[in-house]
Amino acid sequence: MRHLLAATAISVLAIAASPLAAQVKTPDRPVTDPKSVTSPVNPNARAVPVEDIGTSRTLGSTAWSTDGKQIFVATNLTGRTNIWRTDTAGSWPVQITQADDSQTGLVTSADGKYVYFQQDVGGNEYTDIYRVPVDGGAVENLTNTPDRQESSMLVGPKDGLTALSVKLKSQGQSNIAVMDGDGKVRVLTSEADAQFGWSPVAWIEGGAALIAGRSRVDSRVAEVWRIDIASGGTTKLLGKADTVYQANDVTADGKWIAVSTDEGTGQLHAGLYDTGAKSWRWLKPTPWEQEASSFTRDGTALIFATNADTRSTLYRFDLATGAETALPIPPGVNYLAGADPRSPDGKTLLVSHSGADSPANLYLYDLATGQSRPATQLAIASLMPAVLPKSQVVTYKSFDGTLVSAIVTMPANLKRDGGNPAIVLPHGGPTGQSQDGYSRYATAFASRGYVVIQPNFRGSTGYGKAFQEANFKDLGGGDLKDTVAAKTFLVQTGYVDAKRVGIFGGSYGGFMTLMAIGRTPDEFAAAVQWFGIINWRTMYRDQDERLKAYQRGLLGTPESDPKVYDAASPLTYIRAAKAPLLTIQGENDIRVPRGQAQEVNDILTAKGNVVETIFYPAEGHGFQKRENQLDSLKRTVAWFDKYLKPAGVAAK
Repeated sequence: MRHLLAATAISVLAIAASPLAAQVKTPDRPVTDPKSVTSPVNPNARAVPVEDIGTSRTLGSTAWSTDGKQIFVATNLTGRTNIWRTDTAGSWPVQITQADDSQTGLVTSADGKYVYFQQDVGGNEYTDIYRVPVDGGAVENLTNTPDRQESSMLVGPKDGLTALSVKLKSQGQSNIAVMDGDGKVRVLTSEADAQFGWSPVAWIEGGAALIAGRSRVDSRVAEVWRIDIASGGTTKLLGKADTVYQANDVTADGKWIAVSTDEGTGQLHAGLYDTGAKSWRWLKPTPWEQEASSFTRDGTALIFATNADTRSTLYRFDLATGAETALPIPPGVNYLAGADPRSPDGKTLLVSHSGADSPANLYLYDLATGQSRPATQLAIASLMPAVLPKSQVVTYKSFDGTLVSAIVTMPANLKRDGGNPAIVLPHGGPTGQSQDGYSRYATAFASRGYVVIQPNFRGSTGYGKAFQEANFKDLGGGDLKDTVAAKTFLVQTGYVDAKRVGIFGGSYGGFMTLMAIGRTPDEFAAAVQWFGIINWRTMYRDQDERLKAYQRGLLGTPESDPKVYDAASPLTYIRAAKAPLLTIQGENDIRVPRGQAQEVNDILTAKGNVVETIFYPAEGHGFQKRENQLDSLKRTVAWFDKYLKPAGVAAK
């Protein structure tokens, strides 16, 4: 006990007083003057009811019918993520499945009779493959393997075969397999390294072979392989130490592979690999993350995306001329939707779009006309752009001069009087990124007068390999300083009261929340963490094998790097915490097991802190059931209203 308290005191001083380190390289961009951030005047702005935000309909996976006349969508219209069908020309959606557990990963069988999908049990992530007739009817569990996860289906062109990834509960690695029409699975690869997994990319040679990806769980290495279906023989096509070659699609003739790679640049960029000549054709260079997506069915163009500082734009690359044309879709988060986003006739693409003031929706993009129209309308009436808060992407310098980008969601009609509350939202991962799309949390907070900032701290994707790897074996160190610097930026705008700033995150964001209130106990006045990590040692002992392999990449092992584990565990610092803490956790979480939340609760309760802990049964890493989505959001908003707003200001 005394040792832990001593370590806490030293580290609290160290985070404020450490000497400047070398700046981590990221794409060049101007630093934002905090005073340039303004609160817009909007007489229509109002607090969006939490009930409306908490019942926002989600856009899950999608699939075309084989004739292109219908689209299948996984969405939670009923409060459960089930499968719905709508006519491509437009129609009222028809529900074709119902279950308490989420149904994802939709594909349509080659004969057009069935929709195949994945479903787990109570959020445990060990999905089986199911099918249902396209017109509804009895649902069949084709694989029924409680100790094996099947996912990432890719329907083949013949013999009723579907390629997929499989992972045993006892292993970290995943392999490629094929499944016949009766659900019989034959595993093709035999990965020996628990840090690597295989996934199917495209069928080639009329169904005789597959292009597949083999990638490391920490996203530092990826390779491209050919797999012979009959023999299971594998041939490496692209691969190099500490390099990403991520195959995304292949032309029908097998000539070109669309690849995203960080070779030579340390930043993902898109190129076409000629399998015959073994040569490259590169797209125009950009300092930002660029990812190949899908060839058009006629093979004349490649659709790719550029993720420029949290905002993604889709482009069309003409293979004959090299011309690159942006698809005219509003700014925000845009990507091709579904395992195969192309309509069977090749004329239309499924596109997902969301913006800070517009929840995710599925659109149909016409390649010939360049026009798009909504295929779904998932937002409730109160979630319309006219009333929702807007966002701004800002850049600030962290403690060592490193540029850090963040998304600021600013309430309307605020006074620049230094008296407003704010909330910092660190994202999950850490190998992830906050993007400038719709966030139900930012919307709930900002529409109630909280200034919200979502920092992309070191460790985030999108800013190059050096930045992504800058927190390896330093979790909760430099990335926490980047997060505290986000609070400083908000205070410098002149809108925010430094003593009324909260912090909230889930998963790695929950870890960052616990680190923040432990290592910097005077920075944040209230905290909420969902399924966050308190103790990396017990995480390593209890979590799923795949995540254990990921943790080794970030931290090493408890035996090989005990000091790293001590420094990176909020357990080392949490007894210094002062902020009231709300914790919410799913009982069936295999990524961050429930014991992590219990450990936080027990320590802070024994210390006499203000703490509340909620467990949801039959939920995993993230809450899928609408009543839990709504309850968790209500509790989170009420927590911050209680501890960050003046007495007498009630939650709405």
